[in-house]
Amino acid sequence: MVEYQHVTDDMSVYRDGTIKLHGPEGFAGMRKAGRLAAEILDALADKVEPGVTTEELDTFVREMMLDAGAVPATLGYRGFTHSCCTSINHVVCHGIPGPKKLKSGDIVNIDVTPLLDGWHGDTSRMFLVGDVPLKARKLVEVTYECLMIGIQQVRPGARLGDIGAAIQAHAESHRYGVVREFCGHGLGRLFHDAPEVVHAARAGTGPELKAGMFMTIEPMINLGRAPVKLLNDGWTAVTRDKSLSAQFEHSIGITEDGCEIFTESPTGRHKPPY
Repeated sequence: MVEYQHVTDDMSVYRDGTIKLHGPEGFAGMRKAGRLAAEILDALADKVEPGVTTEELDTFVREMMLDAGAVPATLGYRGFTHSCCTSINHVVCHGIPGPKKLKSGDIVNIDVTPLLDGWHGDTSRMFLVGDVPLKARKLVEVTYECLMIGIQQVRPGARLGDIGAAIQAHAESHRYGVVREFCGHGLGRLFHDAPEVVHAARAGTGPELKAGMFMTIEPMINLGRAPVKLLNDGWTAVTRDKSLSAQFEHSIGITEDGCEIFTESPTGRHKPPY
């Protein structure tokens, strides 16, 4: 049975399996953290180009967070040693920044989560590096559409499964695979909290959506088959068939009549080309 909990400030820092329902203070905190996250991705649009290393991008992300009075939530999280995730081409998620240079034709997802005043702003976007082939551009475009179609399902009284059903239907209409091994999640003062937001589901199933819920929606869509595998580093997930993968992510809060996107780009750079 699903449990919901209207939280006070001190209660919201514990993961207890309940779905937390936040009030005005939570929305205000998430707006600030989400805006910073979006501003960081906006700034990266001018940095992602052939010849840059993902390590350099990671340094830029960390410095921008610190300058804004935030800290990278990923830095030190379960042993992760970087300030963002950089997932290139067939890497599905949790790619580790390093010395490898981006090259023309790459697609890369950059996932950032600043922790600002105790609130997590979690978001990711795809970036196109140089001259990207049409099939890769189409995958990125459809993945963005999947994210927004999923968000369109969010309103009080809907079911969590409605989100995944809409995403799955759109992706599979293009014969793309929808990753099952990773999902969206509740968040707020906690980086990862209930509920789990799966991106392939049956409509009308799952917990009821209620005003005050915070969550991420972050579909991972593969050009080929859906299955993924984890590399020996314990973090990097890749497509089993080595096909390209794309992902977009927003943090949202459910309102009385729909939802608010906390991580929307303030400059309109929601999807490439930026």
